[in-house]
Amino acid sequence: MNQEAFTEALGEIFEHSAAIARRTWDDRPFASTADLHAKMVAAVNSTTGQEKLALIQAHPDLGSKAKMAVASVNEQAGAGLDRLSVAEFDRFQFLNREYREKFGFPFIVAVKNHTKTTILEAFERRLDNSPEAEMQQALAEIYQIARFRLDSAIKKED
Repeated sequence: MNQEAFTEALGEIFEHSAAIARRTWDDRPFASTADLHAKMVAAVNSTTGQEKLALIQAHPDLGSKAKMAVASVNEQAGAGLDRLSVAEFDRFQFLNREYREKFGFPFIVAVKNHTKTTILEAFERRLDNSPEAEMQQALAEIYQIARFRLDSAIKKED
């Protein structure tokens, strides 16, 4: 597949960040899905701090009604975030605001690994992190999300 087709197929693995797929194309061939994922993560790790921050900021707030990538909609729905009670919605909005005020970017968690309850617990726990630690945690969560999305995209192609 050429670079354009590769980028089209995998451009949303990292939220609204097709440049990662475009950069990774140069690293082919890929021995496995794990190898492709590792090379995509390496592409992110080779970016500047500002580019990493832009990647983090490309993610939507959890439990929000904002326009987001189809994969994010499905992932949040899988954790029940599309069916929040009024009290739960209010709690998510409060925590989203607190988190953004402290760190300057949205709270990110690989929701496929969580329930509404465990997401709220992670929110509370991670608000105590330093900005540097939280940026690293956000990237680790993004890498996990990317792996889930990549596995799903590759299975669709099989």
